[in-house]
Amino acid sequence: MKKLLCILAGRLPGLLLVVGCILLSGCPEQSETRIDDQGASYSAYDWQLPEGIPLPREPANNPMTEAKFQLGRHLFYDKRLSMNGTISCASCHHQDKAFSDGLAQPLGATGTPHPRNSQALVNVAWYNTLTWGNPVLTSIEQQIVLPLFGDDPIEHGISSANSEQVLMNLQADPVYAPLFADAFPEQDAPLFGDNAYDNIVKSLASFVRGLTSYDSPFDRNELSGSAKRGAALFNSEKLECFHCHAGYNFSDATVDRTTSFIEKLFHNNGLYNIDGLGGYPEPNTGRYELTGTAHHMGQFRAPSLRNVALTAPYNHDGSVETLEDVIRNYANGGRNISSGPHSGDGRMNPHKDGFIVSFPISDPEIADLVAFLESLTDQTFINNPRFANPWTESSQQDPAP
Repeated sequence: MKKLLCILAGRLPGLLLVVGCILLSGCPEQSETRIDDQGASYSAYDWQLPEGIPLPREPANNPMTEAKFQLGRHLFYDKRLSMNGTISCASCHHQDKAFSDGLAQPLGATGTPHPRNSQALVNVAWYNTLTWGNPVLTSIEQQIVLPLFGDDPIEHGISSANSEQVLMNLQADPVYAPLFADAFPEQDAPLFGDNAYDNIVKSLASFVRGLTSYDSPFDRNELSGSAKRGAALFNSEKLECFHCHAGYNFSDATVDRTTSFIEKLFHNNGLYNIDGLGGYPEPNTGRYELTGTAHHMGQFRAPSLRNVALTAPYNHDGSVETLEDVIRNYANGGRNISSGPHSGDGRMNPHKDGFIVSFPISDPEIADLVAFLESLTDQTFINNPRFANPWTESSQQDPAP
């Protein structure tokens, strides 16, 4: 199976945004690990990171600046950046939920459910791939194009039919002229002409890239006795959690400026087995959706566990309601669904990762493990005014969650 996803290459009326077409075909295995030859661009941007956290990478064509971060923050919360003025990025990414939304399936501008759970936007700058199951989307700029301009599913719903009006709505607000001028001082009219949408994408990417979370009780070494016991379980060979949720970002999809090799890892955790052959419900087949390779069925990226206690429901489709349920699924070696359209024994999924094996765990141990996961909650992050809605509630934009 081959799919050509044209992320957006071509002309919107009076505008030019060239992001490129990405061939989503059977990605060869040897492309999963490659020597990093990109290099890391350095800027004067203050990442405000604690000691021990390496700097994330910045794309050479979009280095971080405070001006782009602040412009992106305004755009992130602005409902006018949609086909009908009904949703903003913040509609599906709430700060108090670590920029997730608490829903199994978010709704786009037309009210159509998205097939996958909204991912939390936590330390996205350190991910080596974006989205749940796409090994090709490796930059935030690429990813942001999808919700803005994609049509399957429709999220913001911007298209050639409405892009001029959407842009005119932004141009009419006097708040934006100085913000765009500060963010792109090398351009004469950054909110007008061919570069406007490219500038919007770069600014949104800068804001998302700047959403950093490293001030949890775990980071401050303020763990309760229960959380300490949970940490020991998490890092034990008995549970194997650390194999997929390792390092300072608690994800094996982590990259930074010290990384020499990039390995794109995706995992099948035995959540489904609807046909006895390892099948996952359409269209949520994970990496298989893009490659058509049988053993890629049900493979998804391991998300960071930072702030995970705030981001229920869980898994790629939001089908698991609590952390306790997530742990029990892993303890069982997968999930057995006894009835309904998705019935099947995920424990027997032939494509399940080798680390997903059953293990004994008591209720007190589950409570300890949950306490450890809760210690990754960063109250500073979810209450930081720097990341909050800059618009007043009386304006057309999203009110603060």
